[in-house]
Amino acid sequence: MKSLCVYCGSSIGDDDAYAQGARQLAAEMVSNSISLVYGGGNVGLMGVIADEVLRLGGQVTGVIPQALMDKEVGHTGLSQLHIVKNMHERKAMMAELSDGFIAMPGGVGTLEELFEMFTWSQLGFHQKPLGLLNIAGFYNSLLDFLQHTVNAKFLKAEHLALLYQQEDPAKLILDLQQAKPLALHKWVKQNDL
Repeated sequence: MKSLCVYCGSSIGDDDAYAQGARQLAAEMVSNSISLVYGGGNVGLMGVIADEVLRLGGQVTGVIPQALMDKEVGHTGLSQLHIVKNMHERKAMMAELSDGFIAMPGGVGTLEELFEMFTWSQLGFHQKPLGLLNIAGFYNSLLDFLQHTVNAKFLKAEHLALLYQQEDPAKLILDLQQAKPLALHKWVKQNDL
């Protein structure tokens, strides 16, 4: 695993533990020679993790739409910054550049990105591992709800198992490095991936 896409908030949230978790994840990534791919912002947890990876000597690639660059929320000190036309291009490029995905605490944008990659994994469109960094129990309610979707027969247990979750960044990275994805569904053509 050479790169991880990290989805996270453009806010730092109401608990110092979130920023501390971002810095811990950055340290684990750098110590494992894993580069950061993220949304290119200089605000919130996005800015915290990017700045920490850079401070520790790691590589950071940002992908940001022109409209957000124009609002001056783009990070200008990255190893690489790709400016794209829209959010669709942003998400596609981030996925292409990454060997796996982690969602840290964040809002609906973070959840939307997480669930898109989760859905694509479930459908066999990619076989890259996906995890939640559950800092200070931030995702406990979401995990309970996802278990409810399994119990209600809207999600298969083996598909829920595609989503790793840990409170410790080192354990989450290890889980993702050791992940064994489901075999691709036979109806997915190789050129659709």
